[in-house]
Amino acid sequence: MRFNAVLVLLPFSVAQLVPVSPILPVSPVSPVQPVSPVSPVSKPTNPAPDRHVMTIARGTFEPKLTPVPMHSPKLGRMTIDKEIHGDLEATTQGEMLSAMTAVKGSAGYVALELVTGTLNGKKGSFVLQHYAFMNRGVPDLKVVVVPDSGTDELTGISGSFKIIVEGKQHSYEFEYGFVD
Repeated sequence: MRFNAVLVLLPFSVAQLVPVSPILPVSPVSPVQPVSPVSPVSKPTNPAPDRHVMTIARGTFEPKLTPVPMHSPKLGRMTIDKEIHGDLEATTQGEMLSAMTAVKGSAGYVALELVTGTLNGKKGSFVLQHYAFMNRGVPDLKVVVVPDSGTDELTGISGSFKIIVEGKQHSYEFEYGFVD
């Protein structure tokens, strides 16, 4: 069985790698629909009813996270700057908010990143939205393109951005398409 790793970012620049099983359990209510062990939402959703062809871009990235002061020790804030290489050659600028709980292995974060660069020869920008949490060590991470955020040659882009961490190397698989 192959396991992927998800980088879960917590306040105070603490990072944990948690294995994620690629197989989700099947709901006893509906044997066809997979469900997350943490949430009733099992797959990232990014509605794009008119998209036809999805492409997968792959590559690596180097993240730089810089803590920003917050009012509460249980809440964290960081700026995100990334250099992305591969099928997507880009830089990002973003903001992340995170929260820790008293229970070990439970936390959450949200983030928005403006991605500017070239995707398989098409220039422009778009926004990625992160939504992640850990429930007693079980992670759930979704990173999707904000609908209608694409500009220039990336107008109409939709998709999901999978973050892969192996050791200290960060890579991605970006499944994307364009709405007609």
